[in-house]
Amino acid sequence: MHYAELKQAREELTGPGGVFEITEIEVRGHPIRTYRHAPPSVREVWLSTVQFADRPYLVYGDETISYADAHAQVNAVAAWLADQGIVAGDRVAIAMRNYPEWMLIYWACTSCGIAVVGMNAWWTPDEMAYALNDAQPKALFTDQERLERLRQCEGVAADLKLVGVRLSGPAPGVTAWDDVVAAGGAMPDVVVDPDADACIFYTSGTTGHPKGAQLTHRGCVGNLFNLMYAAASSALAVERATGVAPPETPPIPAVLITTPLFHVTANNCGAYATTAAGGKLVLMYRWDPGEALKLIERERVTSMSGVPVMARELINHPDFASTDTSSLLALSGGGAQVPPDLVLKIEDKVATARPSTGYGMTETCGIITSIAGDFFVDRPDSAGPAMPNFEARCVDDDGNTVGVGEVGELWVRGACVIKGYINRPEATAESITDGWLHTGDVARMDEDGFIYIVDRKKDMILRGGENVYCAEVEAAVYRHPAVAECCAFGVADERLGEEVGVAVVLKPGETLTEAELREHCGVIMARHKVPRYIWFMDEALPRNASGKFLRRELRDRLSPATVPA
Repeated sequence: MHYAELKQAREELTGPGGVFEITEIEVRGHPIRTYRHAPPSVREVWLSTVQFADRPYLVYGDETISYADAHAQVNAVAAWLADQGIVAGDRVAIAMRNYPEWMLIYWACTSCGIAVVGMNAWWTPDEMAYALNDAQPKALFTDQERLERLRQCEGVAADLKLVGVRLSGPAPGVTAWDDVVAAGGAMPDVVVDPDADACIFYTSGTTGHPKGAQLTHRGCVGNLFNLMYAAASSALAVERATGVAPPETPPIPAVLITTPLFHVTANNCGAYATTAAGGKLVLMYRWDPGEALKLIERERVTSMSGVPVMARELINHPDFASTDTSSLLALSGGGAQVPPDLVLKIEDKVATARPSTGYGMTETCGIITSIAGDFFVDRPDSAGPAMPNFEARCVDDDGNTVGVGEVGELWVRGACVIKGYINRPEATAESITDGWLHTGDVARMDEDGFIYIVDRKKDMILRGGENVYCAEVEAAVYRHPAVAECCAFGVADERLGEEVGVAVVLKPGETLTEAELREHCGVIMARHKVPRYIWFMDEALPRNASGKFLRRELRDRLSPATVPA
């Protein structure tokens, strides 16, 4: 394999005078690695795309929005925000499906130094109310379904400005999107601080409430450069090793976005890289592998990124063989580890596409590592090497770095690490030490710097790319009056990676069915957090000496086959 060439390519690209030259600066009192030639803010990234005016940008159903149209609408939204007195340092929330307007609002806000609050479209009214009260946005852009949920929220600021997107009709107190766009206007001339918040993306919290991660402009731009660097270093290494040069004029990217834009996988990775290259974003109403195949053929999609199960469902679909997928150059997975068998299946079944993945998290504005093509096929159990604007190390429980090949919690430090969690100084201090982010993932690193994710240190279930924390599930279950004790854990699932399971002990004399408990949880939590597997136990749950549930013991002892009929 081409590991010597890869090392040489990495050093050449990131060294003095390199396109991706790395320098060290001080941010928030800590030394961090960053790209010398990166633009200072997201504003410059968006404004640079005006050169692609005639190209198609956003495709949704039978709608196509060009870059010229997109810039006109982004400018109109930015002007409307200024007219409302919403300025740099303020926040604006987005709660909707993956409609084209999501991206237009995002670019308008970030280009003005206004932080986007990405609201999970699956949240219940209570969860929506929590985030709105936590983030305190000045305005909310919302679609019909989320607007109806908002009407059920209690305690939300009465002066919150509302803009309705794709509503079924006029709504009292809501400004129509068409009216905002029709007013036109110019992009305000502002200078955006690189270390200001670009967006607030919520990640599930271990205490039952999600935490609002502060992704900075420096971090978001750094992630874009990581994506470009990953492709460039891999291509250069392969060219040096094989003598085969990539095409002088690579195809303009057309990327199928399959995961929610309120996550870094779709937004910071898929949308950023495609937009910066003047490519086309193809959006879906909801994930459907048959529809995805039709879009790949119709729109000549070059890359599809989503949680690994989506690539599996795509290549296993009965229409796969009869669909023209010859435009596909990459099938990538994020949000969950790609099973090694899937890496090899992509390589074998898709003639033109190579497998790829990026391991990362909300707290790093996107990817920490990346691996693709020949390297991924050679090491299908690896997440790849860390990107050059990260320092990475595996540590023991005392924070001491472990040796090569030894297992420890992965810590990273660099430009893409979040500023912290809004209104949560204790959670910030617990997660970040001297600039080092504790990822919560247990990993090992080999002699080439390739990282292998072994397990998760946190009590977290990763269901189809969505983080579900055990404490949050347990908090909801405990709210049922019949429950004495419960313990949640992940149950292996071929399709989603993991499903939510919970072992429950009822109070003496109480009765409860699986259906009743799921209905109870569904009122409190988003649907994807509701337990699929429920075991009603006849004895107390196992605990250790300090009284904590032995979660792993329960997970190992119970299986879907033991769920009572």
